[in-house]
Order: sequence, then structure tokens, then C-alpha cells
Amino acid sequence: MNLNKSLSALSNVCGVSGDERAAVCTALEMLHNYTDSCRIVNGNVIADFGVRGQGKPHVLIDAHLDEIGLTVSYIDEDGFIIPSNIGGIDVRLLPAQKVIIHSRGGDIYAVVSTVPPHLSSSDPVLSDIGDVRIDTGYSREELEKLVSPGDTISFSSEYKNLLSSNVTGKSLDNRSSVAAVLKMLDILSDKYYECSFSVLFSCKEETGEQGAKTGCYNINPDIAIAVDVSFALTNDDSPEKCGRLGEGPMIGAAPTLSREVTQRLIDTAIKNNIPYQIEVMGGLSGTNADQFSISRNGVKTCTCSIPLRYMHTPTEVASLEDIENTAALLAAFISEV
Repeated sequence: MNLNKSLSALSNVCGVSGDERAAVCTALEMLHNYTDSCRIVNGNVIADFGVRGQGKPHVLIDAHLDEIGLTVSYIDEDGFIIPSNIGGIDVRLLPAQKVIIHSRGGDIYAVVSTVPPHLSSSDPVLSDIGDVRIDTGYSREELEKLVSPGDTISFSSEYKNLLSSNVTGKSLDNRSSVAAVLKMLDILSDKYYECSFSVLFSCKEETGEQGAKTGCYNINPDIAIAVDVSFALTNDDSPEKCGRLGEGPMIGAAPTLSREVTQRLIDTAIKNNIPYQIEVMGGLSGTNADQFSISRNGVKTCTCSIPLRYMHTPTEVASLEDIENTAALLAAFISEV
């Protein structure tokens, strides 16, 4: 598996929460390299590995497929689109961004309008999604023939390699984790493991973790690991709240997570000389793990997160080394559980 090439394909494809079809097709095609036991259930992609039963634990490895974005709410008299947010959008970053409207008439490229500083008499920083306008160049009459309320809008930001092993692009939250899980399968393809496990590429995490709820109920695992991203330190962050880029996956430790699984992941990392970091959370994790831990009669759950800079922006930054090490940790965990 060429991790960089696979992550580029995953990052560039659109998969805004509630409309993940293109991302599902891309991930499903990659998943077919490792098994024919793939299925799509209510927007989730699920694949099963190993023989279930005989007293062996069944493990769920999850990475959500969706990304933040916008949706068409209204077209004003001048032909500008007034959007609503899908997921946690930082409105301050929207002016002058390039976006793609996914409409019945095909993809329409547009920009978020902004007032030039020469003409601005007040603070130009947006603070409310209701003030955002998207410019397609069409009139209202032309646009209404192509675009409907509810059409999704994604960022137009191309995946690029940076210095060292760092990469940038949109939707690295959470396509970097999808790539890590696929790399895990690549590692396991010639290894022996006693347990059985399922891979879940879940939908709608950014809008309430609905895919995690239905996916975990469907799979009914004994152990679940939510593979996601978490905050990587930048020059103005608090070091006690962040991991560090390039220093390995962040293993979750929280009262809502399984101490047993947390410790198993730590022990596995130490045994296999895999760099890792501890991510301490005082309550809920804010990931799909919160749904897994209360599914059915409860599931032993932990998080394994990839450090990510500039989360929920069109220019997120991750390290391929961290993704590789996340895959290695997950593969070792499956091999030894």
C-alpha cells in the first residue's frame, strides 16, 4: 500500500456529513484489496475479518469517513448563496475560501465572498454563519435551475506534501485515520491473529456520531477502538492540552474509556517499540468512542488518535509517520489481543 497516494485520494474526495457517497465508494474500493466481505449499511462501510466465536474476542476498529462542510440554505435576490454549517465550522476562516457546491446540475465551483480591505470600514472578521455569502457568478434565476436547498458544499483544497513527512489537505479529519486502518490491514495481510475483528468506516460523526451508534449495534463487538484525530501542538497552543506532531499516536485515557484497553494499547506500543503519547480527557472523548462504550450492554472502548494541526480547516496538517505508527500499533494490538 502506498500510504501517501491512498491518503491523497481519500483527502481529495468529497464526503460531507450526510452525503458521504463519493468517500464511501473510494474507501470501499480500497477495502476490497483486503477482503470481499464488505457491505454498506445505512451509510456505514463494514468489513469482517477472521472467524467469530469459539470464545475469542471480537474487536471493532472504527474511523469515521465524513468531513465538515456547508449546505445551501437560501439563494438571495442577487444570486448569492446563504449557507448553513454542517459540523463545527470556524466562520472566521470562510472569507475568500474556494468551495464546491454538489448539485443536481453537477459540481459548481465558487468562492466565499469577502469585502476588500480598501472598502471595509469596520472589523471584517465574520462571526456568524448567517453573514456568509457564496458567489458562483450566476444570477438567482440561473442558479435556481442548478442548485437546491440542502445541496452540500465542500472545501476545494488539494492534498499536498510538505517538508519531512508532513502533508496538508482538507478532511484529514478523519481520512488520515481511514488511511491508517487500511495500512493496518496491509500489515495484517501476512500476519497471524487469533481474534476476529470488523472494520467500520462510519458516517455522520461530525453531526452527532449517528453512524457509530448504528454501526456498533450492528457489529456487536467485545472491544472497540475509535481511530480519530486530536490536537497537535502549534506555536500558540497549550502543551498540556495537545499532542506533538511526529511523536506517534495518542492513546486515550479517560473515565469514560476502558482502563484495561488503554493499558493494553500502551503495553503493545512499548513491546513493539512504537512511539506513542497519552491523551488525558476528563470526561467524554468527543469521538465515536462515546457511542461504542454504551452500545447494547456496553463495550470496552478506547481511542487512538493521530495528531493533527489546524483541525476543521481546509488546510489541516498531519504526519505520515504518525499515520504509519498508528497502523503499526493497531496491527500489533489485533495480533496480540
